[in-house]
Parts: sequence; C-alpha cells; structure tokens
Amino acid sequence: MLLVFDSGIGGLGVAAEIQVVLPGVALAYLADNEFYPYGEKPDDVLIARILDVVGAAIEDLKPAAVVVACNTASTIALSALRAAFAVPFVGCVPPVKPAAAASVSRHIGLLATPATLRRPYLHDLLARFAGNCTVHSVGTPVLADLAEAKFRGVPVDMAALEAAVAPMFDAGPEIDAVALGCTHYTFLLAELKALHPGIAWFDPAGAVARQTMRQAAGLAAGAGGGVAYFTGALADSDVMKAGLAGFGFAEIKLVAGVAVN
Repeated sequence: MLLVFDSGIGGLGVAAEIQVVLPGVALAYLADNEFYPYGEKPDDVLIARILDVVGAAIEDLKPAAVVVACNTASTIALSALRAAFAVPFVGCVPPVKPAAAASVSRHIGLLATPATLRRPYLHDLLARFAGNCTVHSVGTPVLADLAEAKFRGVPVDMAALEAAVAPMFDAGPEIDAVALGCTHYTFLLAELKALHPGIAWFDPAGAVARQTMRQAAGLAAGAGGGVAYFTGALADSDVMKAGLAGFGFAEIKLVAGVAVN
C-alpha cells in the first residue's frame, strides 16, 4: 500500500495520476487539515508537525512508500523524513524544469505558497533549470483556499483568482509558461487556462506519479487502501465523502491525535 500525504485536498490530484500509471495500486490518503494551511507556518513548527503526523501513519499503516504530495512539505521536511524513517519517500517539487524548457520568451511564471518560494531548495532548482530565464514568482495563500472550496462544490471566485495571479503577469507580460508550485493548484487548472489562454501551464502531479511508479515497482496491487484519513474534524463530511469517492477513497477516518488506526 502507498500512502499519499498532503495538508489538504491538493494531493488528490497526485493520487489520481498515480492510479493512471499504477492501475490497481492500493492507496491511502492522509490530509493534515487540522494544521492547514502549511504555507504560513514557521519552518521548525512545520517540520516537527510533519514528522509527528507522517511518523504515526507509518507506524500504524506500514505503507510500502510515502508520497509527500505537498510542495511545502517536500521542500522543508523531505530530508528530515528520509533521515527519520526507513520507508521510501517520493517528494513533490515545482515543475520549473519543463516550464523553462518549453518557454520561447525565456520568461516563466511560478505560482506557489509564500513558504515554498522562500525555500533554499527552490532557489537551487531555479538556478539549475531556469538560469537562462527570467522567473516571475508570486506567493499567495489564496489559490489553495479557492481549490479547497472548489472541491467542496463552491464555484471558483474568478475575480479573486485573477487578482491573485495578476501581479505575476503584470511583472512579466512576456510569460509564456507557468509552473504550478502547489498541488492544490491542479484543481484550478481549467480556470487558470480560461483566464490566460495561450500560456503553457505545468502541473507537478504527473511527474510525481511517474517517480512513484519508478520507486514502487511491484506494488500494482495490494490491500489496505481506499481510506482517507484527516487530522481534523470535517464539518462537511458528506460533501467530502462524495468528492473523495471519485478518487477511490470510499471511507473517511478521523485521526485520533496523530495515530491513524
């Protein structure tokens, strides 16, 4: 069984792509919604929290591998997770490399949380793969909230979405490719494309799924999946259950403290 971890619903896009490349794989989902959003929390607090929550899940669920389907968690805590636990981890990074490779104007956009944008890991990624590009970055907590609401059936506030991304295009009108630096943004791709047609938008979910396939060979079937765990109570559990079922998670369980059994 593979465990997919995120702060909210963003990692479900990754889970969907994993199911495409690994048909029949057993997946469990863990959302630390009690601590959402991650993008505004101090680094030391986040690292301790992620180690506690993921560590408890590893102990109780015994996954064959853990997919950290959260850019903020990956850029801040992936090395600490690998040092603490023997389970293989697959991380998630902004798709800067394909965006830079696709850009003709050599101006690319990067949408992410403020926390992801300030990480040294991202700065290294930009230096390695987008050194010959001008990168126009915007860090905003708004998009993740819009994605969470959309998943629950709330129509996307297009004015709020446009206001959130406008500074990026105002600063870089030549932008022809944008890297989405948060898995939540997968759920807003249709709206982003409608607002800015002609832009190449790069979503991290597919790349994470392919890396998972490489690391999880032989896990195309198995038991223990189909459950979505949440660290905080869901006031809209009926709505969430219906949405999660579409991703193969037929059961919701509330984590008791940081134990998931």
